[in-house]
Amino acid sequence: MFETLLINILALIVTLGILVTIHEFGHFWVARRCGVKVLRFSIGFGRAVKTWHGKDGTEYVIAPIPLGGYVKMLGQDDTQAGGGDIPESERHMAFNFKPLWQRFAIVAAGPMANFLLAIVVFWLINVAYGLKGVAPVMSNVLDGSPAYEAGLRAGDEIVAVDGVDTNIWQQVTMQLLNRLGETGELVVSAVPANAVDARDYRIPVQNWESRTSEPNPLASLGIVQYEIPPVIDGVVAGGRAEQAGFQAGDRVLSAGGEQVRSWTQWVEMVRAHPELTLDVVVQRGAVEQALTVTPQSSDVDGVAIGTIGAYVEPYDLYGSLPPEMRREISYNPLTAIGPALQETWDKSVFVLDSIKKMVIGLISVKNINGPITIAQVAGETASYGLEVYLGFLAILSISLGVLNLLPIPVLDGGHLLYYTIEAIIRRPVPERIQAMGLQMGLLMIGGIMMLAIYNDVARLL
Repeated sequence: MFETLLINILALIVTLGILVTIHEFGHFWVARRCGVKVLRFSIGFGRAVKTWHGKDGTEYVIAPIPLGGYVKMLGQDDTQAGGGDIPESERHMAFNFKPLWQRFAIVAAGPMANFLLAIVVFWLINVAYGLKGVAPVMSNVLDGSPAYEAGLRAGDEIVAVDGVDTNIWQQVTMQLLNRLGETGELVVSAVPANAVDARDYRIPVQNWESRTSEPNPLASLGIVQYEIPPVIDGVVAGGRAEQAGFQAGDRVLSAGGEQVRSWTQWVEMVRAHPELTLDVVVQRGAVEQALTVTPQSSDVDGVAIGTIGAYVEPYDLYGSLPPEMRREISYNPLTAIGPALQETWDKSVFVLDSIKKMVIGLISVKNINGPITIAQVAGETASYGLEVYLGFLAILSISLGVLNLLPIPVLDGGHLLYYTIEAIIRRPVPERIQAMGLQMGLLMIGGIMMLAIYNDVARLL
């Protein structure tokens, strides 16, 4: 437990440290190119842990709280805004005396640096690992599910969602996530088993997964990607599974008189029986063992589901698949550029669209994550390997870039909004209005942070 906590904290510090440094370096680099004197370059908040001065006169600071940073420039703060405290000989190096386009470029450089980092990371992933995944052939479609009612069946291969081609399951999931909270029809193009031509299957959705804090679009449609054997790797001490006599290595054969073919099916059965007795038969070595378990009721988004405290045995799904089910694309340094740019664009649009849906209430604000969740995910992805961690880093960098471009005072996007207005009305936005905007922006950002932390704590409880 302590080791996991330590890994999560270190992963959070490293991850946020990279993102903040890149973001602030974007501001710093463009400011220097525009001839602005940078007084301080700080990574982190709080009392300085390490301070030194460069030959350029800039004070470089490393502070202990890794939730942000800042670049302080001559002429940027309120006391120097009018230029009265700046000597005439230094005004050519002051931020507020620079042309509007240069001020715009300096402020926009932070988010742009985050997007550039994502492009570079995706490019590295493409060159080093390529695109690797599982062909989106459905192992099963649950009876009575939306996908089943639309006509999809086990063995069908999904080749497009809403007209966008899909080669692997990750791409299918991403396209479905784009439709969360919406009402209308999902158009899934699939090639039926033992057929050649694709057919369109229309699945109606109504406020799809709008109140779900952890959306699983494939499961909600009744689509089973692949069958993971229902073998228990271990049980939680004191949990219902341990109380019922489940042991590591047990393979679930049946539950409630129904044959269990996959871990997904087993989980769904448990979830459907909160505080209801479930008769189970497991294979333990060469012997079949009958057990009785009563799943504990847990509230998830206002719905009672059953849990027993058992987790699945690690399974090398990719290695177990036949060659025709594996999809691999290799890239060289040149051909990797296009997919990296496309991936960054697609993820940026997705983040922005998700924010819009949260604002208008199409998807739950429970999806907003704070530092605790980020630390957990950073630690988990780091343990999965460099490729997974780099992908997480790129997505987080994109999120930081998009969020900072929102037209909220305090954020870079708020300053860019003021500069845009200045360009239109040919004079700076009055300081009184900027001060009011600053107060509103602080309230908004403070409220969002409190909500994110509340969501983090709620997930832990």
